[in-house]
Amino acid sequence: MNLPYSINDIVNLSEGTIIQNSSSEIDVKTLSIDSRRISNPSQSVFIAVKGDRHNGHKFISESYQKGIRSFIVDEEVNLSLIKNAWVIKVPNTLVALQLMAHKHRNAFTFPVLGITGSNGKTIVKEWLCQLLKDEYNIVKSPKSYNSQVGVPLSVWQCEPEHTFGVFEAGISKPGEMGALEFMIQPTIGILTNLGGAHDEDFKNWEEKAKEKLRLFENAQTLVYCRDFLPVHQALTKKTHYSQLETFTWSKKLPADLLIGKISKTDVKTVVQAIYKNEFIRITIPFNDDASIENCITCWATLLSLGYHNKWINERVKILAPIAMRLELKEGLNNCSVINDYYNSDF
Repeated sequence: MNLPYSINDIVNLSEGTIIQNSSSEIDVKTLSIDSRRISNPSQSVFIAVKGDRHNGHKFISESYQKGIRSFIVDEEVNLSLIKNAWVIKVPNTLVALQLMAHKHRNAFTFPVLGITGSNGKTIVKEWLCQLLKDEYNIVKSPKSYNSQVGVPLSVWQCEPEHTFGVFEAGISKPGEMGALEFMIQPTIGILTNLGGAHDEDFKNWEEKAKEKLRLFENAQTLVYCRDFLPVHQALTKKTHYSQLETFTWSKKLPADLLIGKISKTDVKTVVQAIYKNEFIRITIPFNDDASIENCITCWATLLSLGYHNKWINERVKILAPIAMRLELKEGLNNCSVINDYYNSDF
């Protein structure tokens, strides 16, 4: 099966049951979970996902008015308000959404890179896509779609013409990464760093490191910084990571890519390192510490994929800044607007 899917395909993917038929067949290409952002209603299925503050079932009628004629629900709904629409009942709409993404992902065999970490996921994803755009037809997470609902919407974008996937995975509490791994199934992994985000939901950093590493339980290769000791310790303690090849970088510990001198100017940074007993360097068109760390992660990833350092250096030189969250914009009436839309969790 592949896009577009028939209604019978959607039933099989979601493992649901049809409770109302339509007289019209529908080819489904788009998954919709937000009635405010319906762009392709004739080929969409609306999945009534429930969150902490919103229940998608309340927006079924609005979605119907906007042209959607297929729905996945897990509550009783007033079918008289959505006549001549396909309605599929499942035990849990979020689980159904994730199951559909998992089965869709299984249709593809191209390499998939999964990225997680406390910070830098979106920047590393976007920069790697800039660096590799001429080598592959890449499918990637839009913006920072890395949550329990963002990841399935990202994975659903996979199509036969794609040759490489780059998806980010974000968690805020224990027990969340298993579902993200289930959908992304990365063959290559990156753990950007381990920081204080969402510390209140974890006992300690060791627990946080173990949860993040669940994304890579079935991956072939993992790129990470050895300086984050809880990550390195978690990897060495877990026997089921024994088959996982690792590529490490560090500023102070033995690693595949050992960072040496970092020389900054007003507009760029030169980073020197030792790799395979040779001195190598790259020139980064940024000079802030976060960008330098993210660039080194990209550098290490490309080396692990077998790219020559001369090629990497030429590509890194022309990296463009990424418009990110919390942008400050000038507003009307002498006001400022803080733009935080770069997120799937509305």
